Amino acid sequence: MRDEASSLMSSEERYRLLIDAVTDYAIYMLDADGNIASWNPGAQRFKGYEEAEVLGHHFSQFYTESDRANGLPEYALNRATTEGRFEGEGWRIRKDGTRFWCHVVIDPIWSPTRRLLGFAKITRDLTDRKLAEEALKQSEQQFRLLVQSVTDYAIYMLDPAGVITNWNQGAQRIKGYLPNEIIGRHYSVFFTDEDRQNGVPQRGLDTALRQGRFENQGWRLRRDGSRFWANVVVEPIRSETGTLIGYAKITRDITESVEAQRELEAAREALFQSQKMESLGRLTGGIAHDFNNLLMAVLGGLEIVRRRTKDDPNIVPLLDNAIQGAKRGVSLSQRMLAFARRQELDRELVDLTGLVRGMADLLRQSIGPRIQIVTRFPHSLRSVLVDANQIELALLNLAVNARDAMPDGGTVTISAREHKLGLRDGPLAAGEYVCLILEDEGIGMDEVTLERATEPFFTTKGIGKGTGLGLSMVHGLAAQSGGQLLLKSEKGRGTTAELWLPVAADDIISPTEAIQPPHPDLQHPEALNVLAVDDDPLVLMTTGAMLDELGCHVFEAESAKQALEILTRDTIDLVLTDQAMPQMSGIELAEVIRSRYPTLPVILVTGYSEKMNGPADELPKLSKPFNQKSLAQAIASVMNHC
Repeated sequence: MRDEASSLMSSEERYRLLIDAVTDYAIYMLDADGNIASWNPGAQRFKGYEEAEVLGHHFSQFYTESDRANGLPEYALNRATTEGRFEGEGWRIRKDGTRFWCHVVIDPIWSPTRRLLGFAKITRDLTDRKLAEEALKQSEQQFRLLVQSVTDYAIYMLDPAGVITNWNQGAQRIKGYLPNEIIGRHYSVFFTDEDRQNGVPQRGLDTALRQGRFENQGWRLRRDGSRFWANVVVEPIRSETGTLIGYAKITRDITESVEAQRELEAAREALFQSQKMESLGRLTGGIAHDFNNLLMAVLGGLEIVRRRTKDDPNIVPLLDNAIQGAKRGVSLSQRMLAFARRQELDRELVDLTGLVRGMADLLRQSIGPRIQIVTRFPHSLRSVLVDANQIELALLNLAVNARDAMPDGGTVTISAREHKLGLRDGPLAAGEYVCLILEDEGIGMDEVTLERATEPFFTTKGIGKGTGLGLSMVHGLAAQSGGQLLLKSEKGRGTTAELWLPVAADDIISPTEAIQPPHPDLQHPEALNVLAVDDDPLVLMTTGAMLDELGCHVFEAESAKQALEILTRDTIDLVLTDQAMPQMSGIELAEVIRSRYPTLPVILVTGYSEKMNGPADELPKLSKPFNQKSLAQAIASVMNHC
């Protein structure tokens, strides 16, 4: 009996620790009358009350006056009692009087004899989501009002057969029909007899459906029979499953104003490109963690196998090749995330000659075998202070543009020279610069295109073939680095892109010199008790294997909760924790460890590149994917400072 009681007490203590550790949910109990019987830290954080302030008080004090007057608290308990559960959302009141929107679940607690003992209540603060929904609803309402209030454009929708389903004021003003006169009729009523006989209305819908968009200009008819010259855009509208819902149709009377239509199209194209890049940013940010985890497992596992494999000539080359492929994936991931991060430039001293040679393989793979790359650099070139990754991305953008300008193949020449500018040599400040040059033999640009080439979202590649941000990104990088981008081009005579960057120092870097950053001697952390925490089993196994090879005694935990349990029973010298984990993140785990074990060092492992503020920014960090060498260096650095 004593052992059973001890086991039961241990279970209750663990359950209480779990409830007290939850801060994102208010979890507490009510007695059968609705009086508060327990209070967890999440409830204290959401509602602002200390436990002593609410125990014994009726839970209706959290409701608004109108909800109390309408009997909502009593209704919630009655429904939970009769139906076995109550779930809903609504406004609640904190101690300081402010309101928050929450999701509430109430479950009755019954005794074995079906006597009502009380209620379990879980509350989640959804204020941010509610505000976002209200903002979206307001935005949609504003958009509908905007469309309805537009009078210079006829904006309306067609069903899949071409029948008009709605009508705005602009359509009424331009075409003369009231909504009740035109909704439900086929849109071919606006076409001339000749166009209808030639099948122009249906051909427009078919073209839009086949090509994704139909745009044309021609004569259209008003209700009174008069004609006007219209610019027409028709686009298919599909559901999330790809089913055709209908068509969006925009008509502009350009008889008097062609220029206004051009401005509309420019704004519309900019919006499309902006949405595309925003979606790309969200996508790359969303996949970053999983992609880095996969690379971590692959690269780490391969390197461990390589070290444990004898020099078998049939196996070792394959392993080395696989490792190089994984490392190339790491490089690709970093370049993909460069735009999504939008961080300040990480400037360092860069030898442009070595940088270009180092990315030669990437350039060749990016522009294909039909383009030849020629490099011409001086024997020595002064270094520049720039973000090396961003310079690589800029060169890649320029090379891809050059490839697109040479559909039949050709030569891209990359060169550099030093130049000293005086006070009157142009927009750049006086000083010494390195000019990095990329020349192609492509179709070139006319004066109008050249003038607009660096404008954001401007592209000549057509819809879906270019973002219109490549040159504008290079232009912004050059300006932020204290230089500028200069473009020179003539129609049919190729394009030259000059990236001017200020010289960083007086030292000369020879292209034949290999600059190797100093690497401190690795200190194998033998005999350390290391707790590795990661919710991904692949990464956890790889990390554990690396630590084991370093001579550490490894404890593995698949969650922050499991890690805290291990810390209560085992002596740990160092914690290595992943950042992105469910329930409790690595930063949150580190904060709990700091409060309970102030002297225990923690290394934060992350596959993201986001900036961290506050105490989290002070934590030692190890970026995924890492190898055993980086892991050993990080451990040695942390333990040397303990």
